[in-house]
Amino acid sequence: MVIGPNGEQMGTKQTEDALTLANYAGLDLVLMSGNNPHAVGKIMDYNKYRYEKQKRQKEALKTQRASNKEIKEYQFSVKIDIGDFNTRKKNAFEYLQKGHKIKATLRFKGREMAHTELGKDVLERFANELEDSAIVESFPKLEGRTMTMILAPKK
Repeated sequence: MVIGPNGEQMGTKQTEDALTLANYAGLDLVLMSGNNPHAVGKIMDYNKYRYEKQKRQKEALKTQRASNKEIKEYQFSVKIDIGDFNTRKKNAFEYLQKGHKIKATLRFKGREMAHTELGKDVLERFANELEDSAIVESFPKLEGRTMTMILAPKK
């Protein structure tokens, strides 16, 4: 089966006849599907076809990268000092402006496990400080000795 350069079906032809038609048009004969009992060949400019295919793949990769933004992790402790807290907040704010997500992690050590509410307060304070540029995607939850929270940028 041969398809012409404008998409019209030219019918079933021998390979030699199809190559002659392609040469006459100054184009290439490209095998589109050879698995079928009746192979389908198309008369086209193969270099242009390859270029457009690569262009589509690059666009698909761009959209894939845009949807897979990075997640930046910031670690806190229950006894974090105000200066350290403000530094992490400032860095997280800049990262959110770029459109990336933030993962705030708080690790409890020793007897701090008895007062997990103090850790939750630290993470909630972090979220409240960034509420103008971020929304809480997942609220603080405790998993073992680690409490995590995810912030996403506001649209």
